[in-house]
Amino acid sequence: MNLSQDRIIIRQPDDWHLHLRDGDVMKAVVVPTSRVFRRAVVMPNLQPPITSVQSAIDYRQRILHAVPKGDLFTPLMTVYLTDNISTEILREGFQKGVFFAAKLYPANSTTNSALGVINLENIFSAVETMEELGMPLLIHGEVVDDSIDIFDREKVFIERHLHPLLNRFPALRVVLEHITTEEAVEYVKTTSAKLAATITPHHLHINRNAMFQGGLRSDFFCLPVAKRERHRIALRRAATSGESCFFLGTDSAPHLRESKESSCGCAGIFNAPNAIESYAQVFEEEEALDQLEAFASVFGPNFYGLPVNEEVISLIKKPHVIPSQFQLIKGDKPFEYIVPFHAGETLNWSLDKNYN
Repeated sequence: MNLSQDRIIIRQPDDWHLHLRDGDVMKAVVVPTSRVFRRAVVMPNLQPPITSVQSAIDYRQRILHAVPKGDLFTPLMTVYLTDNISTEILREGFQKGVFFAAKLYPANSTTNSALGVINLENIFSAVETMEELGMPLLIHGEVVDDSIDIFDREKVFIERHLHPLLNRFPALRVVLEHITTEEAVEYVKTTSAKLAATITPHHLHINRNAMFQGGLRSDFFCLPVAKRERHRIALRRAATSGESCFFLGTDSAPHLRESKESSCGCAGIFNAPNAIESYAQVFEEEEALDQLEAFASVFGPNFYGLPVNEEVISLIKKPHVIPSQFQLIKGDKPFEYIVPFHAGETLNWSLDKNYN
């Protein structure tokens, strides 16, 4: 890492939690990711979800065809766990190098999760196979019990499900994705299991008030939802701490405008266009810019047993206003748009696109 008052040079980062969707949306949103990130773990919650080896192969090819020429980008594919997922499919996909990891969505916990897992006991044989293979399990860690307050669902999931799961499968590598609470921070830090966590840029910037300032703000609605200010502070301390169990995962989740501005707006924040700049702003505010490279580019590969990237990127101290819209183009004509995170705001750091 090379750090000065007006420039940051770090190893090229990876995004360990990313939604690319499919079709025309995917062709557009892969571009801001591939220009910055060398690798990304791609979520499988399409319609229909990625539940077979062939569907993962086909999806990976569609992504690669959409990557701009000259960008070095590797999508790491995940399989969507269901109550009746075949252990043979997991074994085949992982051993062939198609499945990088498996994703656990509790049924109806977030976007396109209706076919997710209803009862964890239903996938114990699958998890046992994953433990044997060394295949990572990525978890959306929330309970979906209507009797549990939405702001407590992560905490309760850890108590009811994650802790017993780790005790039952002690050799299993697990990532608790997009953590949002100080309880999650403390659990990940103190457990003896092979457990890590990703932290998004939006959970470092906003608390739950953001959804209600000046009206109902669907652009700040995501799952897990942003929590109280004390949780945001805990996440910022974790991300900038230099502890290797915490690393970058944007959970960038694009939705067309009509899906966000509706009577039942979709959960998800699209932060890919300015993710690394958003993280840099947090690290600067926390006086921890010297920890940015480890969080963004080192701890993730180390956890997954992958080499760190040899390429580098550069950020320069150049404030810029984030556009209010991310325009989608079909052919040569705009046809829809997505509102990006930080729309209309100023970020202090800019990607130096001309740096080699």
